[in-house]
Amino acid sequence: MSLDSVLTQVVASVPECVAAGYVDAASGMLLSIRTVDSHPREVIDLVAAATADLFNGPNVSMIETLFKRSRGISDDGHHYFQEIIINSDNLIHVFLRGKSSPDYVAVFVCRRTANLGMALTKARMAMPQIEAAL
Repeated sequence: MSLDSVLTQVVASVPECVAAGYVDAASGMLLSIRTVDSHPREVIDLVAAATADLFNGPNVSMIETLFKRSRGISDDGHHYFQEIIINSDNLIHVFLRGKSSPDYVAVFVCRRTANLGMALTKARMAMPQIEAAL
């Protein structure tokens, strides 16, 4: 199944989901997105760049390096930040790093009225299908 088709199914299965996308966090490139509303292209492009910054920005990379150094762990490319949840005025933004492809991040945007636990659970359940579509 194509990534576009999978994201369409995900939007329908995650509670009150208004958008889902898949981002290459290494490059900041948006691989696919599905939304229930139209959004300005500039906003969609910035979501991909912001996702890359959240997971691979210089400060995040420095934190990971310092943690590894303080624990005596060699830098094997593993990332500590796996999930990030951001609550804005009207929306819940869930960012999940891929398990089989840690350079890829799925983004789920739900209305603020969604049950956060259920949205997170359904988003996590969708990850294997999303990763398999790439």
